Amino acid sequence: MNLKQLSQMLALSQTTVSRALNGYPEVNEETRRRVVDAAKRHGYRPNPSARRLATGKTGMIGYVLPTGTSVDIDPHFVEFLSGLGDYARAHELDLVLSPADADDQETTYRRIVANRQVDAVYISSPRPADRRIALLHGLGIPFIVHGRSDGHDFDYSYIDIDNEGAFHEATRLLLQLGHQRTALINGDTRETFAIHREQGVRRALAGSGLSLDGRHVLSMAMTEENGYRAARRLLEGADAPTAILCSSLIMALGVVRAARDLNVSIPGDVSLIAHDDVFPWLRPENFSVPLATTRSSIRAAGARVAERLAARISGLESEIRGEVWPVDVVVRGSVAGVPR
Repeated sequence: MNLKQLSQMLALSQTTVSRALNGYPEVNEETRRRVVDAAKRHGYRPNPSARRLATGKTGMIGYVLPTGTSVDIDPHFVEFLSGLGDYARAHELDLVLSPADADDQETTYRRIVANRQVDAVYISSPRPADRRIALLHGLGIPFIVHGRSDGHDFDYSYIDIDNEGAFHEATRLLLQLGHQRTALINGDTRETFAIHREQGVRRALAGSGLSLDGRHVLSMAMTEENGYRAARRLLEGADAPTAILCSSLIMALGVVRAARDLNVSIPGDVSLIAHDDVFPWLRPENFSVPLATTRSSIRAAGARVAERLAARISGLESEIRGEVWPVDVVVRGSVAGVPR
C-alpha cells in the first residue's frame, strides 16, 4: 500500500497522513493514532526518499562511533543502544552509526550535519567542557547528551542519573555501618559521571569528618580485569579498606574474584557496593554473595533519549531541558558492619 492508497482509505489528504506518521504537532492525537493504526494494519511503510522530499526529514537518528585500537566497545553502551533501538524500531526511526577516528570525531559530525544525513544526534560519555557539545550547539542540529558536561556557557538538553547523589548515599550507608576506610574503584575520571561519583564519596566522608585516602582511589576503564587488579592492589596494601565502592557491576566481578584469590571474605572482611546498570545477563542477586548496588537502568535511559530525540525532530519538544534521574540504593548481602 502506498501513501495515496492509505490516504484514500482514510479519507484524509496525503499531507495529513504524512504529517501524522511523522509526528507533526499540528495533527491531533486522535487522527494520528487512527493513521498509525491503519498503517500498521495494512503494512504501510513510508518510502525514505519520498518521506524526505515530503517532510524534509530523514527519519534517522545519528551517533558518531569512536573507533581505533584504543577503543573498546563498552557493554554499558551496548545496553544503552538496545534501549534506544527498541524505541526507534517501534516508532519508525532508524539509527545511523558513523565511525570516526577517536581523536577526530568533529570532522564526522560536521560531515553528517552538512550532508543532512540525520535529523538529530546524541552524544554519550561526555567530558567536562566537551567540544562535541559546543560543536553541535553551533551547528544547530537537534541533539541530546546522555550524561552531563560542566563548563559550557550555554544550556543544552541532556538525560543523566544522579551519580553524585548515588555514591553519596552508598557511602553514608557504609559510614552508618562503622566503615571509616572506604575505597573507590572508579571509571575514567576524564568523564563527568566518574567525577561526580568521586565527589559524592568525598562529600559523604567530609560530613563525618573523614577524607578519601589518595591510595584508596583508583580510576580506569570499567572492565572485569581492571576490577581484579584494582582490588588486589587495595586489599594487599597497607591499611586495606574495610569497604569498596565500585563504579560498575562488571568491575565488581573482578573485585569478587580478587577477594576469593586472597581468601578475603565478602562481607566478613570487606563490604562491597557496585553501581548496577540492570544488565539482563548479569544480575547482582546472583553473585556468590548477593551484591548491594546503586541501581539505574541504562536501557531505559537509551529509550528515553530516543523518545526525546523523536519529539525534538517532530517539534513536540522545543525547549532546552535537562533530566536527572534519582538512583536507588539496594542493600543486599555484600555489606555488613565493620570487621572487629
